[in-house]
Amino acid sequence: MQTPISVQDKKSFIDWFLNHFQLKKRESVWILNYLVNHDDLLTNVHFIREARFCPRAIVMSSHCSEEVPFRFYKNQLVTTDAEKSFHDIRLNQKEPLYIQLNFKNANQNALYVAVLEDNPFVPEGFFITKKDQELAKKLLDNSLYNYKKKKLQEQIDRSLDNKDQQLFLKLAEQLHKLDADYRNQPNLLKQ
Repeated sequence: MQTPISVQDKKSFIDWFLNHFQLKKRESVWILNYLVNHDDLLTNVHFIREARFCPRAIVMSSHCSEEVPFRFYKNQLVTTDAEKSFHDIRLNQKEPLYIQLNFKNANQNALYVAVLEDNPFVPEGFFITKKDQELAKKLLDNSLYNYKKKKLQEQIDRSLDNKDQQLFLKLAEQLHKLDADYRNQPNLLKQ
């Protein structure tokens, strides 16, 4: 669980942001100024990533960003009308409001990261790419192979110590098959 961000920290960040970035829609400035001047609203404001997954969220972009200028999400509906979102904010002051700000180097900005919260609505595994999944599978396959090989080698050593030729031959065959199966797997990460 993440520590709640204080209202003062949110205010300080918004003030800093408004002084350093020009937003693509002037209504975005109005909304942020409105929020700064209403502490009760700021308690329900959460800065997040991937606002499109939230039940009630706003996306605002600065001129230095390639993203859309403005979007308001409310229960699966999307609008670019900032006035509608402003009206909704005033009418539903007790509801959580999630805000995504798009600006240059946002992910590297310490002030933004300080107020950024985890988005509880992002689907599990959303940030894991197909390539990440494949690499994880390869890593697990490689680890499993190494574990099985080590166990077989230990059993082979014991069979030799016990002079059990029949068990030795059986285990050596299993090791040979394990190695052959491993070599025949496509694109497997090898040591």
